[in-house]
Amino acid sequence: MWLSFAFLSAFLLGFYDVFKKKSLKDNAVIPVLFLNTLFCSLIFLPAVIATSLGIFENDHMLYAPTQGWEVQKYIILKSFIVLSSWLLGYVGIKHIPITIVGPINATRPVWALLGALLIFGERLSLLQWIGVLTALLSFFLLSKSGKKEGIDFRRDKWIVCLVFSAILGAISGLYDKYLMAPVENGGVGLNRMEVQAWYNIYQCLWMGLMLLLLWLPIRKKSTPFHWSWCILGISLFLSVADFAYFYALSLEGAMISVISMARRSSVLVSFVFGAIVFKEKNLKSKAIDLALVLLSMIFLWLGSH
Repeated sequence: MWLSFAFLSAFLLGFYDVFKKKSLKDNAVIPVLFLNTLFCSLIFLPAVIATSLGIFENDHMLYAPTQGWEVQKYIILKSFIVLSSWLLGYVGIKHIPITIVGPINATRPVWALLGALLIFGERLSLLQWIGVLTALLSFFLLSKSGKKEGIDFRRDKWIVCLVFSAILGAISGLYDKYLMAPVENGGVGLNRMEVQAWYNIYQCLWMGLMLLLLWLPIRKKSTPFHWSWCILGISLFLSVADFAYFYALSLEGAMISVISMARRSSVLVSFVFGAIVFKEKNLKSKAIDLALVLLSMIFLWLGSH
């Protein structure tokens, strides 16, 4: 059951990337991201209010309690990690073709494994090493494809933004499992709806400050903002995708490594839209790069069993 929700989340994330790319075309990043966090907060705020009024009890799917600082400090850290990843990702996807962005984002499970190797001293199995090396090969070939469009992976600042966004996204995924794992299993044991609702609210507050302090004073000298209904689409697809993701994590037997890899299959949706809607180039070579990324995820999955 949890794997089904992971793939549902992946399908919705693909559309989230498409709406994000469309919304950022000739548009200012900070107000678009602020509106995204605002709409996401408004989507989950009714659950917080209904829970505080006793309408939703702890056996309800939308039960979202509001606990004290001992819990909120974990969620605040979560909001910083996710918002940092989003900021870098939004800036990157605005300037880079989505058929390149998708495969880069799909390497997140690899960064998570390498982080576990370097930081925690974990040992990778032979199949996991094959998966990591296959992903790195796909990244190298993707840089070759990018050169055909004038993108130098070693010097392009937007590529650097995307890579760091992917790394932070991998860290966020590992942190999510820690937050929702039972206390007896070494986790914090937080309610999934409380995490999802409140990290969106905190992000909205941080983005509101950025909008007031960083964007408004220079808005006439920078890229202008214009409304697009695709901005609302970003929030809707992201909120439902994250709901499915957190629900999958909360189910018994859920494996963050498998869920993380399943969610990266969202690249298939964004790649198809990049080809059909955005009319992007060099699709044949990029399709080979994408196939290698998907192959690497299969090896990582096999290696985790």
